Amino acid sequence: MSAFDQELDARGLNCPLPILRAKKSINALSSGQVLRIVATDPGSVKDFEAFCKQTGNELIVSNDAGGEYEFLIRKG
Repeated sequence: MSAFDQELDARGLNCPLPILRAKKSINALSSGQVLRIVATDPGSVKDFEAFCKQTGNELIVSNDAGGEYEFLIRKG
C-alpha cells in the first residue's frame, strides 16, 4: 500500500457525501500531500475521477477491493 498523509473513511456514504468530505479534507492538506479515501458507493469511482480532473488533483490509485473502493489523491 502507498503512503498517505491523511485518511477519510467514507464507507456507508452515498453521492455526493464522499466527494464533499474529500474536498474538505484535501483543502486542509498542503500541496503534494496525499489523501486516502475508503468508500462503499460504486458511483464514487467515476465521481473521484471527475473530481480530480476538475480540481487539478492527481488520482494516484483507484482500487476496488470487493465492494470497498480505495482512492489515493495527491493535492495539486
